[in-house]
Amino acid sequence: MDSAAMIELSASAAVTAMQTGEISALDYAEALLARCAAGAALNAFITLDPAAVRAAARAADAHRAAGGVLGPLHGLPIPVKDSVNTAGIETTVGTRALRGWVPARDATTIARLKAAGAIVLGKTNIHELSFGWTSNNLEFGAVRNPHDPSRIPGGSSGGTAAAVAARMAPLGVAEDTQGSIRVPAALCGITGFRPTTGRYPTDGTAPITALFDQIGPHARCVADLALFDTVVSGEVAPIEPATLSGLRIGIDRNFFFAGIDAEVAALVEAALARLAAAGAVIVEVPVPGLGRVVSVAMAIQVHDVVPALERYLADSGAPVDFEAMFAGVSADVADVFAQVALRGAPAAIAEDVYAAARGTARPALQQAMADWFADHRIDAMLLPATMVAATPIGDEGNVDIGGTAVPFATAIARNITPGSTLGLPGLVLPCGLTAGGLPVAIELDGPAGGDRRLLAIGLAVEKVLGPLPPPAHRG
Repeated sequence: MDSAAMIELSASAAVTAMQTGEISALDYAEALLARCAAGAALNAFITLDPAAVRAAARAADAHRAAGGVLGPLHGLPIPVKDSVNTAGIETTVGTRALRGWVPARDATTIARLKAAGAIVLGKTNIHELSFGWTSNNLEFGAVRNPHDPSRIPGGSSGGTAAAVAARMAPLGVAEDTQGSIRVPAALCGITGFRPTTGRYPTDGTAPITALFDQIGPHARCVADLALFDTVVSGEVAPIEPATLSGLRIGIDRNFFFAGIDAEVAALVEAALARLAAAGAVIVEVPVPGLGRVVSVAMAIQVHDVVPALERYLADSGAPVDFEAMFAGVSADVADVFAQVALRGAPAAIAEDVYAAARGTARPALQQAMADWFADHRIDAMLLPATMVAATPIGDEGNVDIGGTAVPFATAIARNITPGSTLGLPGLVLPCGLTAGGLPVAIELDGPAGGDRRLLAIGLAVEKVLGPLPPPAHRG
């Protein structure tokens, strides 16, 4: 098998080929490393050590030759978001003060992937401190979208999404607090899975709030998301595609479809029509109270982020405390922290407001969502993942949508906010390209705890929607 064929393999197919000896782990690693080098202008990686990857691949080949037990991720190089601790590999969280810091131990999720035979390919570029949706990192440079390098890949896990879309790897580690898995997956035209909050361990990951933070995978197909879920969750029962006939797909037009870009709307409506033609039942019914979810989400995040980072730095053995780290944070992120998140900030969240958001408003919204799924017998909620396709790098003010100026944060993050705020599993799937060649995606959310069912639905929906063509600028 030549390199051009290898880089198009899914993770599952690549592992099978390495397990059976059709290809060697070293040859596969060389194919991916060559693709990383060819696509270096995308700036997907902060840390990439080809010699270490080759050494790990040789060890995987030697283990197979010796008759060792081969794990479900045998020989698979996986890029890891640079907010997740990796033993022996620098972890910067995308900020200056952590350049050169090498954690003493892996985050638990990374340890599970490595125990299954995976190799850490490298550490991917992120929005600094994971605090944004562009991955325009002023310290390490902007990550560029493989479909149009002048556009953002989304954030904060933009490097992982760009790497997977550009065929540098078929499966990667991302993390999502308020869309940081799902937004980059949507804007880069790949699949992404944010599980029910707490399904995968998040220790050893730079946090924003423990109520929302969740590691999850990026991939180019749902089967690879399911492979990741099996390894990290330990649930090994196979996932078969759901039956679309009679499947009840719920949509809330009042919240998720309001004001979206016309091309996005057309592609999502076409996806709905194709699913209906395949037998799905489209149930249009609003979710009570969703208009409050963005303010609840922001109140909790900006209140929790500084103490959460303080604990992470101390628990991880970082060489700096929060104050020393913050002194080197780039101006764009530092300004946001100074306005809303630092203790005594002008717009800091008052304790009573935080308590009401965390203890009253969020549980009420979670109950309303659970009732909505149950009362209307909804199998999955469908929504446009973002209101617009990828925007130009550096253009983070208002977004023009049909002549209306919409704040960037609203255009990118309004639709993904309910899922992470309420702890739901969420699955992003591409559904087409705009006339300019930019990906558009749907998100499917399921009830809390319904992860494997949601992945089964995703397998079926993916067959109807089909894949996108490879990006034009993958290197």
